[in-house]
Amino acid sequence: MKSRQFALLCGVGLFAFISYNLVRMPVLSLYAQSLGAGPEAIGFIVSASTLTGVFLKWPAGALSDIYDRRWLLLAGLLAFAIPPFFYQFVSDVGWLIALRFAHGMATAVFAPIALAVVADLCREARGAAYGSYTAATQAGAMLGPVLGGWLVVSSGFPSAFVTAGVLGTIAVLLFLLMRLPPQIPHVASGAGPAVVMREMARGARTVIGNMRVVVTSVTDGARQVANGALMAFLPIYVVGIGMDAAQAGVLFGVQSVTSFFSRPTMGRASDRIGRRPLIVLGLVVCAASLAAIPFTRPFGGLMALSALFGFGEAVVNASAAALVADLSELKTLGSAMGMQGTIMDIGHASGPILAGVLIGALGFQVAFSIIAGLVLLAAAAFRFGVGSERPA
Repeated sequence: MKSRQFALLCGVGLFAFISYNLVRMPVLSLYAQSLGAGPEAIGFIVSASTLTGVFLKWPAGALSDIYDRRWLLLAGLLAFAIPPFFYQFVSDVGWLIALRFAHGMATAVFAPIALAVVADLCREARGAAYGSYTAATQAGAMLGPVLGGWLVVSSGFPSAFVTAGVLGTIAVLLFLLMRLPPQIPHVASGAGPAVVMREMARGARTVIGNMRVVVTSVTDGARQVANGALMAFLPIYVVGIGMDAAQAGVLFGVQSVTSFFSRPTMGRASDRIGRRPLIVLGLVVCAASLAAIPFTRPFGGLMALSALFGFGEAVVNASAAALVADLSELKTLGSAMGMQGTIMDIGHASGPILAGVLIGALGFQVAFSIIAGLVLLAAAAFRFGVGSERPA
């Protein structure tokens, strides 16, 4: 039963993230530009949905430790399915930002709870399990941009948005087929808000007190700064040197393909040789490839660098999630994954904003080099800040 449920969860993640990334890359940046948004505004628009995660991921994860995870997962999936249908009716930047905040509820609620469910279903070989699940979501990140870029070029923005909504609806239907067993609540039925808040605070204190979990999460957040910058401004850079939206989508697709095929292998490797060395390796690869992109103009060179960045992401992502789960107590898994997701979203939201300001002032080359330097500093801090992978 658990293997069937895990396989279906991977399918849910696949369709949900195809839907989400179809809208986000490269469609969103180009749609915002068509509405008259400049670099700074584009950075904020791309970050808006991530800011929702900053405020909701940790509370959602903590609530999933207290209540039945199933209903929270369903709420998150509905946020994948419904908002895409409304993008085509947006005609100004202000409403686009508001819709992005609403769409952000999808990953804010679903993502940390799904990671906790993976840990629930797969107590052994978590690196391999996280590698497989994140490969499924990465497949969504791989297919979404390619499909989105092609739809924009061939049919226009509305067809891309409607397709995203249909794919999100498929994710909802697959989740209903999972039939996860009910979770025993940690508070009595009918408990008041004060009791719930007290339980959430207790879980949060436990997680915050585990400095190795905090350091690992912050390190992954630094990687997300780089990812957010690349997501927002690679399409702008590519179009600016004479390429088109479909080629920008292909670059994101190459990044995602590499990450997709690397994640299961790197997850299994982290089970065998340890999480820490792989996380450091992945951060170095991300930093080097990011810094090199704005110095590169041939499409083949950009494809190679996108692939390298995807490999670095794969190495870090599966290993970091597994390490957080390894170092956390079972009763606070949701809260731990929520905190990690919140810190990652802070990084992901900061990346486009920071990159937008730096690009506006200094240009692509200096901006990407500065962000790559921040990732290398995070790698050094993680190397010396997490001394052991064993639970306390």
